[in-house]
Amino acid sequence: MSQAHVEPDSAPVHVRLPPAFANLFPDAPRRLEVHAATVSELFDRLDELWPGMRDRLCDTRPAIRRHINVFMDGERLTLASRLPPGSDVFVLTAVSGG
Repeated sequence: MSQAHVEPDSAPVHVRLPPAFANLFPDAPRRLEVHAATVSELFDRLDELWPGMRDRLCDTRPAIRRHINVFMDGERLTLASRLPPGSDVFVLTAVSGG
C-alpha cells in the first residue's frame, strides 16, 4: 500500500478509492494509507497528492457530493466524521440504473 503525507498528530487510515477515479487520476492507487483524523482532512491529503480530487469528492457547500459515498464499518460518513486509527475507509461512486 502506498503511504501519503505523514503527520505525527493524525492516525493512518486505509483508503480505497473508486475504480472510476483511475481515468481521472491515473497515478492514484486504488488502495493507500493516509494520515487524517476526519474525512475532510482525508480529502485534503488526497487533493495535495492529486490536485482536483477534492473537487470531485466535495461540492461548494462544502459537503460530500451526492454521487459519492464514504463508508467505514458499514456506516455512511460526512466530512466531519472522525477516522479512528487503522480505519478502513471506502470511497464509492453511486450506482444508478433504470
